[in-house]
Amino acid sequence: MKVESKIFNFITIFFFLSAVVYGVWSREPVGTVALILVGGLSLIIGSYFSFVARRIEDRPEDNPDAEISDGAGELGFFSPGSYWPVGLAASAAFTGIALAFFHVWMIVIAVGIVLIMVAGLVFEYHTGQNH
Repeated sequence: MKVESKIFNFITIFFFLSAVVYGVWSREPVGTVALILVGGLSLIIGSYFSFVARRIEDRPEDNPDAEISDGAGELGFFSPGSYWPVGLAASAAFTGIALAFFHVWMIVIAVGIVLIMVAGLVFEYHTGQNH
């Protein structure tokens, strides 16, 4: 995660410097604020990756002398498949359509379906696993 944090921290510096240069040259506040916000968002991501990099052991990507074979083997634990994210994406799209056409009855139904999908995703239960 060290490589990713360095990339995002570099992008953060770039956007903040771009915001300063853009603000001075253009004197246009909306673009300047947009660049500052983009820099802030990349700062959040870079900070998260830096935090995670301190908590996990070094990966082969973090070692400049690593070989390709160093990355072989088990990659880690991945959660079992779930269909709730598909339903959540579909209900979010339905909500977007309802908001675009501003049909109140459709918005109420769509938000209800989104809440059901979020609850299903958060509280899903996988049988046969040791917790």
